Amino acid sequence: MLLAGGQGSRLGVLTSKVAKPAVAFGGKYRIIDFPLSNCINSGIDTVGVLTQYQPLRLNTHIGIGMPWDLDRNNGGVTILSPYERSAGSDWYSGTANAIYQNIDYIDTYNPDYVLILSGDHIYKMDYEVMLDFHKENEAAVTIACMPVPWEEASRFGVVIADEKGQISEFEEKPAEPRSNLASMGIYIFTWKVLRDALIKMRDVPGCDFGKHILPECLAKGERLFAYEYNGYWKDVGTLGSYWEANMELIDIIPEFNLYEEFWKIYTKSDAVPPLYVSSTGYIEKSIVSGNSIVEGTVINSVIGAGVTIGEGTEVRDSIIMKNTVIGKGCRVSRAIIAEEVTVGDGCVIGEGEDIPNRLNPKVYSYGLATIGEKTVIPPNVHIGLNTAVSGATKSDDYPDGVLASGETLIKAGERV
Repeated sequence: MLLAGGQGSRLGVLTSKVAKPAVAFGGKYRIIDFPLSNCINSGIDTVGVLTQYQPLRLNTHIGIGMPWDLDRNNGGVTILSPYERSAGSDWYSGTANAIYQNIDYIDTYNPDYVLILSGDHIYKMDYEVMLDFHKENEAAVTIACMPVPWEEASRFGVVIADEKGQISEFEEKPAEPRSNLASMGIYIFTWKVLRDALIKMRDVPGCDFGKHILPECLAKGERLFAYEYNGYWKDVGTLGSYWEANMELIDIIPEFNLYEEFWKIYTKSDAVPPLYVSSTGYIEKSIVSGNSIVEGTVINSVIGAGVTIGEGTEVRDSIIMKNTVIGKGCRVSRAIIAEEVTVGDGCVIGEGEDIPNRLNPKVYSYGLATIGEKTVIPPNVHIGLNTAVSGATKSDDYPDGVLASGETLIKAGERV
């Protein structure tokens, strides 16, 4: 069961029109490709994808599951959105509530075990190994965990476990954590245990695994175990972590390798022409996807499919998503530019003082400039750091042709 209904509010304008799991990653992928690929690589052939917020692009991307070999008559992938019932209907109000509302779907397959995943993490994991661990320990619940720096532990659910991995306590985002072994939001439940807990807690508002189901299982005396994972795992829930994860792909020895033959990442791939680099184009240490035209300079950046980079333009340390057009003579640095953006000639994006964003400093920080999808930026505009722009803008929107560092320009109807 793959939870993919996340709004992703910490990604700001990147998720104003699209669910976080459908945000582009690594040039040609979307974030949800990684847990879906882990499933098929682990031998899992029945996947329910729970969607809610802005589901259109996510549903279109997944389709019938063909890229992941999940287009099957029995099992395969099923999109599960909230629906109206005779006894009333509700939106999914929590992670566990979303699973509860789909008990009938799970009962159709009468499984021994249910794997619960988040749709917005970047990692490679063999869930079959985790299931073997679950069976060996005769566990009711197994939680995938990894050590995190102590100063970050309060952001996670943390477990206290003995040397065999059996969990004695679970604390959801404690102010003063007593452990740095953090839950990754990946759970294997024995189905009977999970089913009973969901039914018992069905009337709890916003029923959540970390806050309600796991403590309930512990209180009942069920056997909970921590499966420690030591590979690469990244929650790309903030602009900073999203930018860092993309930049790590282009290291000389990448921490997260997209090119391994034995553990491929699958995605819906359009049939597009190859990349074209003109006589004035130059690319260094970058990922550049097909159907792009590079007439300028690209350094240390991740470029999606169908992107045009004009002559005399330099793109550095940036993420440019598909079908974006950047005009001639521009400078783009430390920017995240979403899909189908148009940048006029002579623009400068991502240069200036690193001062906090005035409107939403928790989101628009990390010394980045963030441009929402289908935004139009007029020629010769200068956009600073810790900024956000979204919507079709005009020259009049930029006093003296500048959006200073720390400022935000979001047109009516767009999410802040």
